[in-house]
Formats: sequence, C-alpha cells, structure tokens
Amino acid sequence: MPAELDMGVGELLQSLGVSVSAGARVLLKPNLISAARPDGLACTHPLLVAAVARWFLDHGARVAVGDSPAFGTARQVMTACGYPESVQGLAVRRVNFDRHQQVRLADGQRVGIARAALECDLLVNLPKIKAHCQVLVSLAVKNYFGTVVGWRKPWLHAKHGDSGNRFEAMLVDLLGVLPAGVSLADGVVAMHGSGPVKGGRPHALGLLAGAVNPVALDTALLGVLAIDPSRSMVWRECHRRGLPGSDPHVIVYPLLTAAAVQVSDFAVPQGLKSVSFRPHRLLLGAFKRLAARLVG
Repeated sequence: MPAELDMGVGELLQSLGVSVSAGARVLLKPNLISAARPDGLACTHPLLVAAVARWFLDHGARVAVGDSPAFGTARQVMTACGYPESVQGLAVRRVNFDRHQQVRLADGQRVGIARAALECDLLVNLPKIKAHCQVLVSLAVKNYFGTVVGWRKPWLHAKHGDSGNRFEAMLVDLLGVLPAGVSLADGVVAMHGSGPVKGGRPHALGLLAGAVNPVALDTALLGVLAIDPSRSMVWRECHRRGLPGSDPHVIVYPLLTAAAVQVSDFAVPQGLKSVSFRPHRLLLGAFKRLAARLVG
C-alpha cells in the first residue's frame, strides 16, 4: 500500500502542477479530530500523510504536520493513530496548534488561527472523506476549520450555529485568510453512515482526490458520492457566493472525472443535528479537552 500511495500522490500533485522551492515550509493539515476510535477511521490515514510528506521532502521542502483536534492535542491523536511509526525516518515535525494569531474575516469578526498555518509557505489540506451528523459530509473546505485553535471551534459553533447561514459562511471565509495550498482528500477507506467520529462505518472507496481549489474538490467529491450538492450547507454557501469551483459543469479533470469513479452506496445522515453547541455541551467539552491534555 505505501508504494501505491506514493505513486498516487506523485501523479496527483504532478497533474495539479504543484511545485515547491528548496527550503519551503510546507504544513500538512490532516483531519485529526479525535483518538476516540481505535480503528482510526475518523482521521486521515497515517500512510497517506507519510506519502505526501515523502513527496515534499523529496522536492526539497521542510515538512511539518499538525492540527487542532476536538479533544486532546495533535501529538496525542497522531500517536494514537500511528503517525510516529508511519513517518519514522522522515524529517517531519509533528506540531500542536497551540500558538494562535487573531485574524479578521470578511464579515469583520476576529478568529484565532494557528500561527503554524498562517506562517507556512504552502498549506497542504488532507481531509478525510466522511459523513457528518451536522453538515452532512466533511470534505476539503470543512477540514480548514481545524486551523482554528482549541476551544475557539466549539465557541464558534455556539455563536453561529443558530444564526441562519453564519456558521458555513464563517467556514468559507477562512479560505480568504489562509495561505495558498493544495487539498488531497483521503477516500481510500472513507467513513459513511454517520460521523464525524461516532457511528460511522468504513467504505472502501479506494479514492485519492486532489485540487488546488478546495471548493472545486468538494463539488467533484459530491458528484463522486452521488450527493445532491444542494444538500450540503457548505457547498450551498460557496454556490451562493458564486465561488470558482462551485459549478460542477466547468470543473476541469486532469485525470479521472467524478462520473468515472462515482459510487451509489455512500450513506449520509437523513436528518442533521443542530450545528450549535449548547452551554452544557460547551462546558462538558471544556472538561474533556482539559482532561485529555492532562493525560497527555
């Protein structure tokens, strides 16, 4: 499998025209939501992260990998998911998103974004393709929410969850303040049925998909999964704004098209839970995050 991933990653990145200069600071941002599932299904697979790291190291870049999980630290989740073993022998720094910088979004609100994400030369977004009980499906645009540091994520859920389209608007606004990058989505074994952590089941899509434009990648993946795009609140917000990549009819596919790899059995939740986090959930989450950090 590692050799196949190396080949697939190389072919994808080459087809997308991705290049880096010697010494460039590349940050890999996988989905490291939680170590709660021992099978690691909720997180980006460590072998894919290692394959991407190898490609950039071979091209002279300096590589780090990090995230801001829902519970615990990135290093704790990486350890639980087998990241240290997968990158053994590679010059890859594993970092926690703990240092942040206040950034003003397009609507004027200020959000604490990880300095590691803001200060890199290339941000490599590595989402896990999975069903999501609140936003239907978690893909490339949603994965950037992990650049918001720590408790600020549940706070934004609570602040915007009951305010029309404010939550998904905030997710899309993050694209405007983060560095240039590329997204490679882990669909080798996706999660369907439910998610983002509990209740999901493995679905062997056997897919690795990539794009420089995360909106276009989401649009293409909704096609692959045979999901009506209008069911995705994140896609609806991108389409409402007329963002490049939100029109499936003008997407250019350098390799296989969405139709060529479409599946018909990827299950998503029939009913969605509220995006908002109530006060008691915020408090419980704060205790869980504190306990996870103390254990680590």
